[in-house]
Amino acid sequence: MRNSSRRSILKSGLGLAAAGGFPAIVPSSVFGAAAPSNRLNIGAIGVGRISRIHDMKELFKSDGAQIVAVCDLDSKRLELGRMLVDDAYAAKFRKSSYAGTRAYADYRELLANKGIDGVVISTPDHQHAILAVHAVRAGKDVYLQKPASLTIAEGRTMVDEVKKSGRIFQIGSQQRSDAPWPQFRRACELVRNGRIGALRHVEVGLPGDPSGPEAPPMPVPPNLNYDAWLGSTPEVYYTEMRVHPQNDFGRPGWLRCEQFTCGMITGWGAHHVDTAHWGMDTERTGPVEIWGSADFPKSGLWNVHGKFLTHARYANGVTMDISGDFPNGVKFIGTKGWIFVCRTGEGVSPTDPKAATAAVGLAASDPRILNSVIGPHEIHLYRSQEQHFDWIQAMKTRAPHATDVEIAHYATSTCFLHWIAMRVPRRLEWNPAEERFARDDEANALLGRVQRPPYTFA
Repeated sequence: MRNSSRRSILKSGLGLAAAGGFPAIVPSSVFGAAAPSNRLNIGAIGVGRISRIHDMKELFKSDGAQIVAVCDLDSKRLELGRMLVDDAYAAKFRKSSYAGTRAYADYRELLANKGIDGVVISTPDHQHAILAVHAVRAGKDVYLQKPASLTIAEGRTMVDEVKKSGRIFQIGSQQRSDAPWPQFRRACELVRNGRIGALRHVEVGLPGDPSGPEAPPMPVPPNLNYDAWLGSTPEVYYTEMRVHPQNDFGRPGWLRCEQFTCGMITGWGAHHVDTAHWGMDTERTGPVEIWGSADFPKSGLWNVHGKFLTHARYANGVTMDISGDFPNGVKFIGTKGWIFVCRTGEGVSPTDPKAATAAVGLAASDPRILNSVIGPHEIHLYRSQEQHFDWIQAMKTRAPHATDVEIAHYATSTCFLHWIAMRVPRRLEWNPAEERFARDDEANALLGRVQRPPYTFA
């Protein structure tokens, strides 16, 4: 964080908290059963679109935890995030006003605050793994937006650091929880218990992204610390289409730039591949062979994949195809029938690209499959009420929870394998234990990226 940027935040009156120690936010009498002594203090890092419409929105419902601090590299968004939290707790606690939320321009200062128990990381994808590693090193539990990392190598480093730290880690894979979509757990239980016979093939449907126009350089807004926003990725000129809208919380341009993400294969894919792995019983491994093709834009600022079809084969013989030509969801195909599961209502967010949709959230080749009772001695998958609530409970009990760091990594790394298959036009042999391709230097070169100092794991 540049000193000039830090001073500008201080002058804006946002009240950066001191790094050592966290003062009481409000008197205990305000909270009753949720008094400060009984609740977990949460910091929200990144308070843009997904944080506002999903992560902070869900945490506001918790009586066992409270957002006490927000952090963002855009001072306009930082102030709006602080106001959103204050207003939410004023309404929740039926107070005319509330002003207990601290605002940080530098996430390292938030992490240094020993009064904060855990952080919710809702930043662009290229920041995910690095922030998660720094958070667990600082002794914080972590809820991380998907995908788990920018590369497979980053993801493995994150797994190792989380395990070494002993901290609670939850990935934002809400299809694992009954709220709002219990049909995913139900579908996976039916598959795992043989209701469609032996599983043979899985089809995953998710959209691609459209290309866009050229975007000329623009002056960096004074409210944005652009160098820190680029983080570990190479320096490139600022243009609003590359970052996020300055006047609203619409879908940001970085979602379509390979410098910061791989596109919908990791965006929607992180959800659907995780569901597929859940039903396939391959949550802690990956495919052994991968191949495919994709269309990529020939011009314009946005360069993530468009139309695509990729294939994978697992050690147990099950195969997986992913394409936007399939309905948005997951179809399990067995020797005795099939089950299809998808979301109902809105997609990931209202502004995401749309793929073909199905009429119902859960369907089967024979409707009787869906009415099957899972017996007491059959496989019953972990049941979580809601992802954020599950994380809060795990923070309190230190017990197993819905989606740990290994599960998160294998879902994300499998998505990256499908992206590499788009880029390398041949069949690739993959060793999921060693996380290397066999005899293919070109493919192995895509497993990691150089991190630009000082925005590194160190």
